[in-house]
Amino acid sequence: MALFLLSVMLTLCAASPQDLSGKMFTFPEPSDSAHVRLTTSRQVLSAVTVCLRFFTDLRRDYSLFSLANLASDNELLIFNSDSGNTYNYYIKNKVEVFIEQHYKLNTWHSICTTWDSESGLGQLWLDGKPSSRKYISSGSNISGPIIIVLGQEQDSHGGGFDEKQCFVGMMSDVNMWDYNLSPCEIQNYMHHLNFAPGNVLNWRALEFQTTGRLLIEDKQEIKTCN
Repeated sequence: MALFLLSVMLTLCAASPQDLSGKMFTFPEPSDSAHVRLTTSRQVLSAVTVCLRFFTDLRRDYSLFSLANLASDNELLIFNSDSGNTYNYYIKNKVEVFIEQHYKLNTWHSICTTWDSESGLGQLWLDGKPSSRKYISSGSNISGPIIIVLGQEQDSHGGGFDEKQCFVGMMSDVNMWDYNLSPCEIQNYMHHLNFAPGNVLNWRALEFQTTGRLLIEDKQEIKTCN
């Protein structure tokens, strides 16, 4: 066990997709380096849905999902502001703010965001509750070379990390699609029901690299103990 924990705390390179069902990434301390880099062959996206689950006690700004390309460090960014109940959703360096999201510390939350380039509309769902649909950016696809990072916010393509914006806590069930999930599909994800896994990022077949002090652990959930 000690050797296993040591191995995942160092930089790892996944040679093939891994099934992380029932697992979570644990980011145990503030850092300007520890992160997970996700790999996808999809480099052009005219629409997108990102879903993930997270658990933290942070009361400051932090990044949940950071996608950058050479033209834009915030090509797609899901960012929690220090107020806790406010999320900033960036597309192509343009941002819309989603307020009054009733976020609680030390609780597993599910979050999904959607956007499509034709209408330019984005939306955020927290624990199954939708936000207003808001215009962010239209007329241009998300395009590569894409770098996707968990645990840090990219201020440059694949780097520029700031410890004051890093994520500390647990994260699981990261999926990404190249289309907008329907409200029913999002509800199925939120409630752990059957849903089509992401066709851009799939938690059950995830290609990734880890850097720095972080762990891959069994997901902690409160269940009745015998």
